[in-house]
Amino acid sequence: MPTLSIFYGIVVQVYWFDHAPPHFHARYAEHEAQIEIMSASVLNGSLPKRALAMVLEWTREHQAELMAAWEAASAGATPVKIAPLP
Repeated sequence: MPTLSIFYGIVVQVYWFDHAPPHFHARYAEHEAQIEIMSASVLNGSLPKRALAMVLEWTREHQAELMAAWEAASAGATPVKIAPLP
């Protein structure tokens, strides 16, 4: 599973050949959530409030890049890394 970005201890990854809807996996400590890209909402799991707020902000800022990364990984290609939150 390729890592797209890491910021403030949050690791953002996509899985190869993953199912729709387009989403990514965000991990922070022992927490994990699947985030839908287009709606910037939680599909499954949970993150602490502050970590979730950062992930959702980052998602909104990088939606086009996230969609391209998801499409690449869904096709078995290596996605491009995405800049972290500053």
